[in-house]
Amino acid sequence: MKKLLKQLTETFAPSGYEDEIRKLVRAEVEPLADEIQVDALGSLIVRKKPTKPSKASKKIMIAAHMDEIGLMVSHVDERGFVRFSPIGGVFGKYVHGGRVRFLNGVQGVIGYDRFDKTHEAPPLDKVFIDVGATSPKDCPVKVGDVAAFDRPFIEMGDRLVAKSMDDRVGVLVAIEALRALQSTPHDVYFVFTTQEEVGVRGATTSAFGIDPDLGIALDVTPAADTPDAAKMAMALGKGPCIKIKDAGALSDPRVVQWMIRTAEKNNIPYQREVLLFGGTDARAMQSARAGVPAGCISVATRYVHSPSEMVDYADVQNSVKLLIALLRAPIDLE
Repeated sequence: MKKLLKQLTETFAPSGYEDEIRKLVRAEVEPLADEIQVDALGSLIVRKKPTKPSKASKKIMIAAHMDEIGLMVSHVDERGFVRFSPIGGVFGKYVHGGRVRFLNGVQGVIGYDRFDKTHEAPPLDKVFIDVGATSPKDCPVKVGDVAAFDRPFIEMGDRLVAKSMDDRVGVLVAIEALRALQSTPHDVYFVFTTQEEVGVRGATTSAFGIDPDLGIALDVTPAADTPDAAKMAMALGKGPCIKIKDAGALSDPRVVQWMIRTAEKNNIPYQREVLLFGGTDARAMQSARAGVPAGCISVATRYVHSPSEMVDYADVQNSVKLLIALLRAPIDLE
């Protein structure tokens, strides 16, 4: 799992430019799929058919987004410094001194030259990318080129750190659950979605096409276990988080209780999640067509949307166990 997570997180695929991560995921899941397709927005849809179809079988959509936050060149000045527009939630407090890699392989360093404000998070319109150029003529990138943060995957004991844990860790959970799911009474669609970071767009179109009976998003959630963190319950090492609410969706209470019952029955540690900000693909599934009961399993993550997002390995393993347990058994939401 760690080897695959390293491959997933070190692949560059900002929102709208998910080709490389889709190739990697497809290579992993194609041997496991009963059907596989790519939809018009680039989401990879992997179907696992029910072992013994019955009236109790449900069509379930599992959504984990492949994309990551990124940067797009908006201007190159006369000295070759690159200005950019954010793709998704890029925060000023994380960018200064950061390294980026463009999809064409060019690397750059994000700079900010206001030394009188070194203790402040710089606004994004005041920072720039230095790619070693001296003018627009020798600049190796142009307006419209796309980059993502450039940091390697590292292990710190039981803690794993990388850029794009959001949401490659959810992608990993989906792949490993699919790999371990020998049989299921349900018609399960594992969907590796696109453009979540810019408005859950891939999940919106995929959910419309699949028209599921039930939706489960797999994503990260900000941990609140660091000094002076927001007053929330999520922490590293205490199990997968069962989402009850975030800024984008209220999880269906029946789905929440089903997840909790399943975790307790299988002795899987879990946390109750109420997130004060942000959202997931669950919002798109919940409001698809005539509406879908939906929920979310989250992996608590420190430093979300930074180049060094941190998760606990046991939380990842237990998230896989919980998802497998949910999909193996008949579902009664009453």
